[in-house]
Amino acid sequence: MPPACGFIFDLDGTLVDNMALHREAFQRFSAEHALPPLSDTTWEQLDGKRNRDIFPVLFGRDLKADELRRCSRGKEALYRSLAAERLVPLSGIHRLLALLAARGLPRAIATSAPAENVAFTLRALRLDDRFSIVVRSDQVERGKPHPDVYLAAARRLDLDPSTCLAFEDAPAGVAAVLAAGMTCVALTTTMTTHALRAHGTVPHHIVADYDEYLEGPGGWLVS
Repeated sequence: MPPACGFIFDLDGTLVDNMALHREAFQRFSAEHALPPLSDTTWEQLDGKRNRDIFPVLFGRDLKADELRRCSRGKEALYRSLAAERLVPLSGIHRLLALLAARGLPRAIATSAPAENVAFTLRALRLDDRFSIVVRSDQVERGKPHPDVYLAAARRLDLDPSTCLAFEDAPAGVAAVLAAGMTCVALTTTMTTHALRAHGTVPHHIVADYDEYLEGPGGWLVS
């Protein structure tokens, strides 16, 4: 049996190095609503989580459902405006996905991004034909760092989670993958190797991009 039977990918910060754009969008949103600017510590705590878990922290209170929807729409519109014509797929991802397709290995996306952003990002990266299965955190009970979205993706792939390998970039996502019982590969788009290892939940492998993954732990795919 190969090292993994199914491959699951986070979206933002994992297929594309775009978290700086998300942070800028949150900073602009905060300024528009007279909220304190995001500190590095707060950003690290919120990175990888879904909007319904982020906005109550930013506002310092619980938000009603309609408030959450308005805030999410406003912030994500800012993000898409900033990201337009600026998104570039992480090096090696097209090669990896081609290898997975050639070997008949199933793949899915498990993301905290809202539906509009998923479509926008995959289209911009020219990856919209590579993933037939997309599971979002707003479709499960609990967001990252809980494992729900990854367990749901494994079910959609009809695979035992222990046979899946997942790619992530943020500590909340790494924690979700490990809690799901999957092998985790972390990418250093958002945090350094040292910072990733400093967290209590340490990924199995850390790489800069998918070229490095294929040269290292994923080398069996090209052998």
